Amino acid sequence: MVLFGVFSTVFFLLFFVAQTASAETYVIGSSLAITGPTSDAGNPYSKGIVDYCKYTNDMKLLGNDKVKCIVRDDAYQTATTKRNFEDFMDQDMVIYLNYSTGSTLGLKKDFEEEKIPVLPASFHAGNLEKSDYIFLPIASYSEQAIGLVEYVVKNHKGGTPKIALFLHPSAFGRGPLADVKKAIAAGLKADLVEVVEHGKNLDNTAMIKRLLSKKVQYVISQTVQSPVATLLKDASRLGKVASKFGQKGKLTFMGAHYTGGNDLIALAGKASENYFWTTSYTLTSVESAGTDAQRALAKRYGRDSKVAESHNYTNGIMVTQVAVEAIRRAKTKGMKISKKALYDELNQMNGFNSYYPGTTVGPVAYSKTDRAGVDTLQLYKVKTGVFRAVGNPFVPEFAKKIN
Repeated sequence: MVLFGVFSTVFFLLFFVAQTASAETYVIGSSLAITGPTSDAGNPYSKGIVDYCKYTNDMKLLGNDKVKCIVRDDAYQTATTKRNFEDFMDQDMVIYLNYSTGSTLGLKKDFEEEKIPVLPASFHAGNLEKSDYIFLPIASYSEQAIGLVEYVVKNHKGGTPKIALFLHPSAFGRGPLADVKKAIAAGLKADLVEVVEHGKNLDNTAMIKRLLSKKVQYVISQTVQSPVATLLKDASRLGKVASKFGQKGKLTFMGAHYTGGNDLIALAGKASENYFWTTSYTLTSVESAGTDAQRALAKRYGRDSKVAESHNYTNGIMVTQVAVEAIRRAKTKGMKISKKALYDELNQMNGFNSYYPGTTVGPVAYSKTDRAGVDTLQLYKVKTGVFRAVGNPFVPEFAKKIN
């Protein structure tokens, strides 16, 4: 059974007859935090890469050719990432799957010099500045944050909504701040009351009381799960988590991609109820063909339920799907697979040539002027301990206006 047949079988048949007797092997490299900081995301992410590479070869998605995926742990250390990247280049890597914001920014010049297409796990909009070779898998953190503010504005009752941003103290966290301000200046009618860069505090009581004293009703987070879980538990302990959207005198909590998922629910427990979260990825809690395929892939390669249900596993699968699809498309044209060939294929992946991987709520589309892959976002909300879809997938209007 072809697990991802919905987006691979038809294309495979188009070029199978053109396969030559001599098989080629194409190197895809990935350096990421399997251990250390953010390994709660990096570990399942790495498994998604490994499993889809195995699947590609087992199901002969590239005919007689194969992919060799080299996945290494860098423990979130940019110096280690750089060494891994250089070693991958020595092994004739044709496309690279990077991880953190810091290492993506730190190696940006290396990517330009090597002229190699790169798909990072970081959705920081700044990755794309002064770069031609970095392709974001999905909408940037900035677009996600703006999308959340837009939802607030459209659904708030009673005047201009007052919001606060809860940010990671890094480029990863601060990224959306300037763009949210630009969107507000461009006419998005929200009042940004306060910006909080969280530290390692284990108690957010003072901050919560301060925000409420300023009439803030919405807190939008751009960080990782653990500080959000602490924030939610503190607000819950104080009885200040809104039971319905925009409840007066309470706080409605929202967040971008790395602030949510099953890991957040596991960390925050009942305090996560009514938490709003956005990403471009499909979730296994919302049944779809992509969900079925992900679970089947995890079962095929012996993954436990925690990995199988993780949106970070989805994320790792998806970037590998895009890499394999670029190879497949170049092969159908009879092109020799190279860094340049895959770079060109990614830039042509738009319009009727957009790619529908099944792991995202919208198509992957790239061009020379747009290197954020999936523009579409889905809003989710924790309901009875599970993330459920809220409304239909959407594209943030003001993200396009300010760009």
